[in-house]
Amino acid sequence: MNGPTAEGRKLSRSFGWLALLGTLLVIAGIIGLIYTGVATLTSMLLFGWLLLVGGLVGLLHAIESRGTSYFWLGVVVAALNIAAGVVVIKHPEGTAEALTMFAALLFLTGGVFRLVGSVVVRGPQMGWTLLQGAFGLLLGLLVLFDWPHSSLYVLGCFFSLALLFDGLGLIAIGIGGRRIVSMVSERLDETVPTANEPITPAEDEQK
Repeated sequence: MNGPTAEGRKLSRSFGWLALLGTLLVIAGIIGLIYTGVATLTSMLLFGWLLLVGGLVGLLHAIESRGTSYFWLGVVVAALNIAAGVVVIKHPEGTAEALTMFAALLFLTGGVFRLVGSVVVRGPQMGWTLLQGAFGLLLGLLVLFDWPHSSLYVLGCFFSLALLFDGLGLIAIGIGGRRIVSMVSERLDETVPTANEPITPAEDEQK
């Protein structure tokens, strides 16, 4: 029983750490929703550093694969990522404005396509598709009409909501996993006899 018990404790601790990470993400998401401007700048800087690091890693990988047919393609892609990362890090406000405009246009086009498609197709999910299209169109118009001021809070709000929901998901997985491990451990304790448990006559005859 030492093996299964030890493994159960390890799994329980792992799920506990997962729930703790989820709690930290939830806290970060709530703080980001309160301070959306800071969350926007933070997400832009994080995005820039990810581009920069990804470009450097891609460049090293391209150098290692020199002589192959995709060497120059890897170099060009890595150089573009590095350049984009530097621009985003140096100008996070301008990047936020550009991405907010892009997001507004995506909402607008997606909403229009959903509205037109639901009216033309008239499928069983027509009402739900109409609602999605109207919501996307309205959201795109609200963001666009308040641009560039909307760039101070839109991306930060989306970033914070992503952290919040990811954190809630990790908390649910961690708590659920610990409950399952606890239930399995209890079943094992009930079904497997201990070393000091006396052997019945029937068991003695079988031996």
